[in-house]
Amino acid sequence: MAPSTTVPLPALVKWWPCSIGSGSCSSSSTTTTGLMKANLFIAINRIIFSSFSSAVFGIGTSFFWATAPGPTTVAVDGAIRLTQRNNHGNISELLDNLLRGYDNSIRPDFGGSPAVIEVDIMVRSMGPISEVDMTYSMDCYFRQSWVDRRLAFTGEYNTLALSISMLGRIWKPDTYFYNGKQSYLHTITTPNKFVRINQDGRVLYSSRLTIKAGCPMNLEDFPMDIQRCPLKFGSFGYTSNDVLYRWNSGRSAVAIAEDMKLSQFDLVDCPAGNVTDRVVHKTASVGATVINPANDIDGLDPNAKLYVSEYSMLLVSFHLQRHMGNFLIQVYGPCVLLVVLSWVSFWLNREATADRVSLGITTVLTMTFLGLEARTDLPKVPYPTALDFFVFLSFAFIFATIIQFAVVHYFTKYGSGECYFSADELTSSSDEDSDCGGGNANGDQSHLHSIKISSKRCSTVTSISGTGGTDSKVVEVIPLSVCSIPVTPVRKSSKTSWADLSCFGHKEEDIPRSFASSSFSTPVPSTKRSSLQLSLGGSAQIQRRRKRKKRTPRFNSVSKIDRASRIFFPLLFLAINVFYWFLYLSRSERLPQQHKN
Repeated sequence: MAPSTTVPLPALVKWWPCSIGSGSCSSSSTTTTGLMKANLFIAINRIIFSSFSSAVFGIGTSFFWATAPGPTTVAVDGAIRLTQRNNHGNISELLDNLLRGYDNSIRPDFGGSPAVIEVDIMVRSMGPISEVDMTYSMDCYFRQSWVDRRLAFTGEYNTLALSISMLGRIWKPDTYFYNGKQSYLHTITTPNKFVRINQDGRVLYSSRLTIKAGCPMNLEDFPMDIQRCPLKFGSFGYTSNDVLYRWNSGRSAVAIAEDMKLSQFDLVDCPAGNVTDRVVHKTASVGATVINPANDIDGLDPNAKLYVSEYSMLLVSFHLQRHMGNFLIQVYGPCVLLVVLSWVSFWLNREATADRVSLGITTVLTMTFLGLEARTDLPKVPYPTALDFFVFLSFAFIFATIIQFAVVHYFTKYGSGECYFSADELTSSSDEDSDCGGGNANGDQSHLHSIKISSKRCSTVTSISGTGGTDSKVVEVIPLSVCSIPVTPVRKSSKTSWADLSCFGHKEEDIPRSFASSSFSTPVPSTKRSSLQLSLGGSAQIQRRRKRKKRTPRFNSVSKIDRASRIFFPLLFLAINVFYWFLYLSRSERLPQQHKN
């Protein structure tokens, strides 16, 4: 603080006014009193100001010394800031020196040997794989590496990890996917790619891509097939004289993630190799070879001058083996069960026409729907697949059961469950039975047992006229559904009623074949039943037939065709299945899944 200055008294007296109010000067005593008051006021102000200034200066000094860092801390922070500034400055200066005069439109070693691009792929996931579109998709890390000596540098860093903005300032290959259909780069949250530069000028460029590529499929062995889906890529504009593609020798060409799984396929193999594409054109270019159309290409003018350019390409083929579990559950299993269900008709009575026909038609319609449903996820290829053959085989067996029943029904001898009666059996009981449903004339009901005949159907009688114009035989047709055959022994009786003889079989010659047809039946009212009893040769013949020994009932027996079908159909179906599975499993050459690297 600056020292205080004291103003001399004469000066104060010089500047003090001579008078107050009126302007006139008073006496000397009055002047002395005024000067003393003025000096006192000035001294008090100086003391207050000096005290306040000292207090403020002390507080500020103590605060500064309490918060100021030590000399060591200040030195370290300064060194760090200087080092970072130097590093940033060195890297920025290094990049500026590398890119000074750099032309990213010219490939490395332009005019000399071709630039070699080394590629490797890391597959993260695959799918979906579509048979309809014949495409497949995969998510992968696509890495490319090449040497650009213009970017070589020296320093304490072996590798520079740079921002993706650096990619726009350096040369990079124009790689494209030859059979790609729709591919894109992942951009969430930032574009998934990076670039690194080594001291020797080697550049590593990696990006995460989702690639959708075409896969020509052969579905003849579907669903026991193995598909080979290729991925072919190379330079879009540079020929093999400028750019060559090679698989990275330092690591696996195609690596598969250990946690990768496919829903429908197993990745059994992924061989990789180099290929060369040749393009024929009429324009001369650097490195193009002149060819003779007369010897090399058919259909062109032999005098034309053509050039061929070669492009270096890389090819990897993914071998995909299909899972069969879904098709065994959805198609093969139901087909086998439907075929077995159709064989149930072989154990049904051959008179059960409605049951057997309805069962056959139901299985045929179900098999038709199942076959159409199995092809919904397949392209409309012009050749049958293995699944189509099996569905057609099952459909053929089901259809054959319907044809088998038609043959069985054609050879059925006694119609649809009907039994026949000769005229002598009817006339023998005319004196004992008053009507069709009546009991014994003597009131004995026990020998009738449980035979019950409908009165309406009993009135159906067929009359056959002989050569002399007289009726020779009468036959009545009664359905088995209204008859119940006794299971208890029949009590022997001296007289046999027609009810006791109902549904008894006769020899084939006793019942003419023409009686089996309902076209010969003539309905007759039940009130005239007694008038239709005819004599067939006198009382002697009737007596002989009355004494004829009773025989057991005879119905339609089980068809021999049904019995043979019960064995023939299952054996044939089993043999065809063994041949089918052996043929297609051996053709597909199914391989065990290999361990993923």
